[in-house]
Amino acid sequence: MSSENKIYFYPVWLRIWHGINALGIIILIFTGISLQYSNPDFHLINFKLAINLHNIAGILVSLNYLLFFFGNLITSNKKYYRLKLKGLFRNLTLQVSYYTSGMFKNQQPPFPLSEKRKFNPMQKVAYLSVMYLFVPGLIFTGLALLFPETIIEEVYLFSGIFLTAVLHASLGFLVSIFLVVHLYVASIGKHPAKNFKSIIDGYHDISGH
Repeated sequence: MSSENKIYFYPVWLRIWHGINALGIIILIFTGISLQYSNPDFHLINFKLAINLHNIAGILVSLNYLLFFFGNLITSNKKYYRLKLKGLFRNLTLQVSYYTSGMFKNQQPPFPLSEKRKFNPMQKVAYLSVMYLFVPGLIFTGLALLFPETIIEEVYLFSGIFLTAVLHASLGFLVSIFLVVHLYVASIGKHPAKNFKSIIDGYHDISGH
């Protein structure tokens, strides 16, 4: 569905998921950093409070992920996540060239948004990796740490809990990097605020692209 230069990219269920997920991820990052570098002399917030908030936010994000997963499974939104391997490297190269050079020369994007295309090749690969690999990995390792009795005690002479914690922290770092890049890319354009407004009303304005 479209209206003039606007495309309805974000249905209500997706906007609800996005809002809950954004809040949960921010809390997880903040409390995760606090827990990672906590010591008796300095901590961002109270250690016990950080644990409780981290666990609550983790459960909330995990349950909210089901909305994303099943929403994409049963609605037309899943079409935007289909990845074609043929020509992928060439398309990624074109998009990298645009981000690193072309857009600073006011060139047109090689993969403009349309009703059939919501993501450029780089975005699609990134979103697929994050939403179908990193986030599920975070959820499973987070649940395992919440219930450590489910973790294998030893893996190649290493503590199973230690390895799970390292994997959880590593995935959390990758998602944090993605969030920073995601916010930066969302600000690209003649009218950066329009990209953020679209997640509120559902319509993406392509007139500024």
